[in-house]
Amino acid sequence: MAHTAEIIAVGTELLLGNIANTNAQMLSQSLSGLGVNVFWHTVVGDNPLRLREALETARRRADILLTIGGLGPTYDDLTKQTICEVFGQKLVLHSDIAEDIRAFYESALHVPMPKNNLQQAELPQGCTVFDNPVGTAPGCAFEAEGIHVLMLPGPPFECETMLRRHVEPYLRALSKEVIVSHDIMVFGMGESSVDQLLHDKMTHMENPTLATYAKPAEVRLRATAKADSSEMAQAMLEPVVADVKAALGDVAYGVDVSSLEEVCKQLLLEKGLSLATAESCTGGTIAQRLTALPGVSAVYRGGVVSYWTSVKADVLGVPQAILAEYGAVSEPTARAMAEGVCRVTGAEIGVSVTGVAGPDSDERGNPVGLVYLGLHTPDGTFCRRLDLGQRRRDRIRNVSANTALDIVRRYLAGLPLEPAHS
Repeated sequence: MAHTAEIIAVGTELLLGNIANTNAQMLSQSLSGLGVNVFWHTVVGDNPLRLREALETARRRADILLTIGGLGPTYDDLTKQTICEVFGQKLVLHSDIAEDIRAFYESALHVPMPKNNLQQAELPQGCTVFDNPVGTAPGCAFEAEGIHVLMLPGPPFECETMLRRHVEPYLRALSKEVIVSHDIMVFGMGESSVDQLLHDKMTHMENPTLATYAKPAEVRLRATAKADSSEMAQAMLEPVVADVKAALGDVAYGVDVSSLEEVCKQLLLEKGLSLATAESCTGGTIAQRLTALPGVSAVYRGGVVSYWTSVKADVLGVPQAILAEYGAVSEPTARAMAEGVCRVTGAEIGVSVTGVAGPDSDERGNPVGLVYLGLHTPDGTFCRRLDLGQRRRDRIRNVSANTALDIVRRYLAGLPLEPAHS
């Protein structure tokens, strides 16, 4: 039988927007891999009445409830008490847990345990206890009226530790189904175009399924299958992924890869080549994304953020004649920037970006959204023009950075520098 779960996060700070509900995202990702359907997320403040209402609603539509937060020692940590009232459970003091908390305070903090911490040792009678090796609030699970209730602490590191150590094994024993997903990453085709291309396929699929998700400046296609084993699910997915990749062509830049920069790094390693970046309107965005990758120093030489025209000339060696005749935002300048950064760093491949990110046009009247991308390689120097229009400044920068990385990927993979789909 397929299980249906609801995740209830408790905390007024979540409702106020003071912190993001990252725990719910983490739990949903984990549960989907365990074959548990997560159909609802609920956030409720530190209020027993509203929490009771949320629990009463959840118990009518899900057979697994996971609560996050409200297990601390303070007056507003009332999750356990409210849950036990709703499900008719008795709270009892676990003396061994109380001793563990007391020992933590005395040995690690060198202070006596505050009396209110004793309420953290009170758990539903007969429950499965989830110990918390990185905090003082234990979690627990119990079953009542065919519903499994699991309580987890709110601090993200404590929540994740308990999830891996206890929650996943507990839920794995409940569900016989396994869900496997593959992410097909797309750049060079918008979400609506991807949907139009694959609409008939997606609407007629039940298991496996296909769904599109828009990411900043790119698209993720998730293929998901549910089966009795991961091997069976994988076998169901293989032809689906192959068909989707064939339909998308070279705008599909990878399966289960984290980013365009990760793909570029792997291709550079395989080819034994190095890369350098020359950025103007992107302000070092490409360099930042590359240097965030572990081990990228093997293939990335460095970059120059040449925001001023004088830096383009003095550091990258863009000829003054080109800058005077064509300006900083032009194809000749983009080409010279890519060649110059290779000269400065010794890299075999150089990619450059120069353009107008806005909010105003530049001194030559070039419109917002006009961007030139240069690529210098052992096979020559190339340039691509983008007309991104009146988009937000951050959007222009992100699309430009992604396009620059995609051009590098295309060159290294032996693909046309322009995508086949528009």
